[in-house]
Order: sequence, then C-alpha cells, then structure tokens
Amino acid sequence: MAEQTYSITELAQEFDVTTRTIRFYEDQQLLEPLRAGQRRIYSRRDRVRLMLILRGKRIGLSLQEIRELFALYDAASDDAPQLHEFIRILQRKEQQLQEQMEDIKVVLSEISQLRHQCEKTLDKRGADARQST
Repeated sequence: MAEQTYSITELAQEFDVTTRTIRFYEDQQLLEPLRAGQRRIYSRRDRVRLMLILRGKRIGLSLQEIRELFALYDAASDDAPQLHEFIRILQRKEQQLQEQMEDIKVVLSEISQLRHQCEKTLDKRGADARQST
C-alpha cells in the first residue's frame, strides 16, 4: 500500500499558510519533500513536521529550537530525550511568558494611575472653569 502524499497546495490549504511559507521551511531544512521534476511531493512525515513547526511557532519556539527537537527525534531510538528537551524548552518559554505577564501588569498599573491623574486634572479644570463663570 502506497504512503499518502500531499502537494504543496494541499498542505497550504489544510494549514492555512502560504506555499511560500512551506518553501521557506523547506529552505530551512525542516521539511524534505521528494521531487518529481518541478513538483514537490510531501510525505506524511512532512505533513506532521509542518503541523509541529506551526504549533511550535504558535507557542513561541524559534526555528532553531524546532530544528533541535527534530534532530533529537531523528537521532533517538526512543522519544525520551526529545521529550526531556521539549519539557526544558517549554519550561523556559513558560518562565519568559510569566515574566512578560508581570511586566505587563506593572505597565497597566502605571497607565491606570496616569489616566486617573489626567481625569482628575480635567475634572479640576472643569470645576475651576464653572466657578469662574
């Protein structure tokens, strides 16, 4: 039974990305389609890798981190090393996002304080203007 294959257009439509994006990942050696003349033929493995690349990008992984995970997976006889590395990367991303959330909370608090100060100033000016008339 022949393995299912996909065209670049099929993958682009399925994952809602451009064919240019897929070719970029190919240029980065994250995907390795077969060639039939000018036509690219993507395997089930390429499809899964594209899905993982897009998921990795969505959670903030760099292409280098994704490449490292793929290399671990390709080299390992079991998936434990890849999973340990993925856990390490996810913990680092989680920590970065927690720090960003704290920074955002501080900035939001400062914005709120400034807005309240501006509103008080405007209220005071409005009251002063009403009193002088």
